[in-house]
Amino acid sequence: MTYQNRLSPWCIVRQLPKMQRVVVDRFRRHQEADARATTLRRLTPGATFVVIFDPVAEMPPEPNL
Repeated sequence: MTYQNRLSPWCIVRQLPKMQRVVVDRFRRHQEADARATTLRRLTPGATFVVIFDPVAEMPPEPNL
């Protein structure tokens, strides 16, 4: 995961059939993500958009060889 993605933990996810999902956009603040999701819901009423918090799992340190 890139450094930019770590700075933006709030995601708008479009839910697809068969339990698939696509990350549409990432935001730093929940309010920004929620406002954008509301706009997307109005523009595409047939799609389902959800705002989720996607924390970054810390990678374990690599052993020194």
